[in-house]
Amino acid sequence: MEDDLKKFVLFLEQEIQKLDLPKSPENLYDPLRYFLKLGGKRIRPILTLLGADLFGEKYENALSSALAIEYFHNFSLIHDDIMDEAPLRRTQETVHTKWNSNIAILSGDVLLIKAYQEICKQKAEHLLELMSVFNKTAIEVCEGQQLDMDFETRKSISVEEYIEMIRLKTSVLLGCALEFGAIIAEANTEDKVALYNFGQNIGIAFQIQDDVLDLYAESAQFGKQIGGDIISNKKTLLILKAYELANPFQKEFLLNITQIEDSALKIEQTKTIFAELGVKEEVLKIRDSYFEKGLTALNEIQVSKEKKSTLIKLVDYLKSREV
Repeated sequence: MEDDLKKFVLFLEQEIQKLDLPKSPENLYDPLRYFLKLGGKRIRPILTLLGADLFGEKYENALSSALAIEYFHNFSLIHDDIMDEAPLRRTQETVHTKWNSNIAILSGDVLLIKAYQEICKQKAEHLLELMSVFNKTAIEVCEGQQLDMDFETRKSISVEEYIEMIRLKTSVLLGCALEFGAIIAEANTEDKVALYNFGQNIGIAFQIQDDVLDLYAESAQFGKQIGGDIISNKKTLLILKAYELANPFQKEFLLNITQIEDSALKIEQTKTIFAELGVKEEVLKIRDSYFEKGLTALNEIQVSKEKKSTLIKLVDYLKSREV
């Protein structure tokens, strides 16, 4: 990551590790200490700091809102891992695997409350707007997760439906993170809307990139089980695009792959037919279209190009990331 972005990561890591959690009950707080030390890209809280900085506000003044975004995000990851039965997160055991699902649920709940506590540290004149944006986003994230689970039992899902699901599940939080910074910096309404749209579009692209990396990343770098979506027969954009491009024979082949129990063979055969259909390339085109929509929204914001440079670098980083 670029040096000017690393500055924000370092600042956030130092502040996150300052979180003073009680020692007891150990099974409530030890999982949180463990999970928060796993690190991560910290993209969402960085966006809050950048949103404030974009409009001339000291990024340190947006710290509490940035922490709220990060705690909420980690709360959702702990719960998502339970629902997905995921064994790994950031190369380490997930909380429900290391402890159990009941402990993971309760520990995640504490992080959600911590998020609200952080928001309440911001200036009183900003509190109502911050809470309104946050509550709307939190509900949308839950809606997106429910749609994701509903899709598991549906035979047919359109690309458009999938994009809407990831908009809710993933990208609205990136939009919220940026809008938090803009609210604290007291940006005008038009700029706040444009910044939110920038975040929402790069968030969609970000999730599409995750879909691609789930299958094509190097396992040592990715931090999650490679091919986990394929193994669990999850309907990602790659799969949906494959069915859209496939002829009847290939559709039957794709359907048969879902019945394979050998994980390595399942992943190998999926990659083979994806290569035949050019699926990865088509999905990356869709990803890039959302990055472009995001940059178009960013261009609408009435601040200098120099002020936008860090956000543009962040987009470049997200496009090229391999983890």
